[in-house]
Amino acid sequence: MSFPNAAKRLMTGAGAVTAAVVALALPASAHVTINPNTAEPGGYGAFNVRVPNEETDADTTKVQLYLPTDHPIASVSVQPVPGWTAEVTKSRLPKPIKVEGGELTDAVTAVTWSGGSIRPGQFQQFWISLGPLPNDTPKLYFKALQTYTDHSGKTSVVRWIDLPDGGAEPEHPAPSLTLAKAAAPQAKPIVKKTEDGTGTALGAAGLVAGLLALGVAIVALRRTGRSTGA
Repeated sequence: MSFPNAAKRLMTGAGAVTAAVVALALPASAHVTINPNTAEPGGYGAFNVRVPNEETDADTTKVQLYLPTDHPIASVSVQPVPGWTAEVTKSRLPKPIKVEGGELTDAVTAVTWSGGSIRPGQFQQFWISLGPLPNDTPKLYFKALQTYTDHSGKTSVVRWIDLPDGGAEPEHPAPSLTLAKAAAPQAKPIVKKTEDGTGTALGAAGLVAGLLALGVAIVALRRTGRSTGA
């Protein structure tokens, strides 16, 4: 076996192993998600709904995102995506929420993107602006439906609606947004220390020793001068 042929076979084998590893890793991570997935309660933010295509022979042709009605968000707006049409649905809330200047009885409860396509091996980001984010819950869940259409025109729907139950991650978890206040920045110490904490003490001791040595030297020189003069 010549070296070029052996190297070629080795690279081909490594490529196959890498492809297999990637293929195994994709199902565990290729979910519909909200990014970034953390934000401060009471604030506003821009988030993207990241939608990957997990199929090999069908395109994603519609994405439906459902906003939580138990913790409604007063202001919701969408950023246009070339090739896609966004339809915003407003619904009457089961319980009005207080907002600045009054009460909110209707809110955006769903956004549907359609008209475009996400091909196999690709993903799309749909940007939305949300606020003010609620202060009375540590996490928001946004259930999502992803519609696939194959080359024959047949459609299927993947329902990203599963909520955690304390065990393993569900197969189709609902996109979520964690709400938590940012940690307050800690003040930096003015005095720098070495790793063992002795740098400052050793520096001070060295300075005192140097001053004492200088004093002894001056006294010695004076005595030497007097002895010479005598």
